[in-house]
Order: sequence, then structure tokens, then C-alpha cells
Amino acid sequence: MSKLILVSNDDGYLAKGVRELMAMLSAYGEVVAVCPDSGRSGQSMALTFDAPLRVREEKSPVAGAGLFSCNGTPVDCVKISRYAVLDGRMPDLVVAGINHGSNAAVNVCYSGTMGAVQEGCSWGVPAIGFSLTSHNPDADFNAVRPSVDALVPAILDNGLPKGVFVNVNVPHDVADAPMMLCRECKAHWSEEYQNFVDPMGRTFYMLAGHLVNDEPDCAETDLYALAHGMTSVVVECLDRTATTESRPDWLRQLLSKKE
Repeated sequence: MSKLILVSNDDGYLAKGVRELMAMLSAYGEVVAVCPDSGRSGQSMALTFDAPLRVREEKSPVAGAGLFSCNGTPVDCVKISRYAVLDGRMPDLVVAGINHGSNAAVNVCYSGTMGAVQEGCSWGVPAIGFSLTSHNPDADFNAVRPSVDALVPAILDNGLPKGVFVNVNVPHDVADAPMMLCRECKAHWSEEYQNFVDPMGRTFYMLAGHLVNDEPDCAETDLYALAHGMTSVVVECLDRTATTESRPDWLRQLLSKKE
């Protein structure tokens, strides 16, 4: 029986990245894409509570694949797919992307594309996200194909541990970039906002800034891999509980007094 692959993204159903991804995935099963009706970057795992959701079938760029748009967030798209599109069927794999721009390091927390991946993971379904380090709307996504061809069939065959998902970032300027299994880099955004003055003399702010690598010499991270022409493959966990060793002593002592 053909595998069912559910696809989503945060750049919208018209984005080149998701259309290229649908074509790449069509070799591995039945592809159904449910994507936002416009860009929803930076939505993380946001949900829509205060507006009705609408799903519309769109013309698919890939023969035999289904394409649907939704007026919600990427997580809305994944959630609503089981009720409005898949008739209750559970997908064998959730794939998000191909994102226009990197989702490495702390960006995984903000990404709507990776939010869709995490939603699939929360169902107990293997889930993976692909991103290309180019924001060009007409980028060449062929650089991502080797990673898709290596990882997608392997995950379909072997699965992933419960509560685990995969984040893949591909350098846009390297042909046949080797894949590196690495960890999420410690990084932060600097100078995040720029202020301007409108014609009425009122100050307003626009998101800007640049990503700062807090461990540039560490060869184990996703940012290191990308900086050295490699595709980063990071295995992430849905459960964000800190390890026992990371729990502060003062908190242990405080709670022990409450017992």
C-alpha cells in the first residue's frame, strides 16, 4: 500500500519551495500538501482560535498529488488536514518545507515550517523539515534533493523514536553538500529592531537584526556545518524538559521545603 505523505510549509502554497518538495516526494508515496494561503513565516506553533478556518483545493503542480490552501497557520494546516482533507487517515510521514531561508540554531523556535513538523511529531508520526539557506523566491532547490532522497525513504523504512523530529538545513551555494549529523547551535539575534518615524512624527519599529553564533569554533553544530559547506541534520525533541543536571539547586531546595 502506498505511503501517505502530508506536506506543509510557512511560505504559502504558491511558494516554489513546497512545489519542488511535492515533486521530490512523489517518488515515495501519495503526496497531499496543505499549506497557508499566504506567507506565515515566524508563526512557530501558533493556532487560530478567533476566526473560522477555510480549506480550498488548489491546482496541483504535481500529477497525482493533492494541494490545498488554508487561511490559518502552518500548525492549523496540519491539524485541519485530518478532518477536512485526509478523511481521518493518519499520514505515514509529515514533511515541511522546503523553507526559503535557514531554520538552523534558535530559528527552529520561531519557524512556522518547523512548527508544522512538531505538530506531526506530536501525533506520533515521523516528521522532518527541509530548509534552504536562500530567501530568493526563485531559488534553485535542487540542492535539497540529495537530502530528501537519502532521508525520506530511510525514515519511511525505519521510523523515528516517539517525540523526535528532524531539522535539515541545506546550503544554497554548494553542489552535493555532504550531510552532517550535528546539534543545534547556541545563538541569538542581535539588534533585532530598527526604529523609524512615520509622516505624522510617530515612532514605529520593524524587525531586523542578524544571527550571532555564540560558539563559532564548535565543530558539532548546525551553523558550523552550514558555514563549512555541509548540510546540517539535527535530531530534535518535542519534550523540552530540562535534564536533571540542568535543574537549579535553589529550585530543588525551594520545592523540597514545600513538601
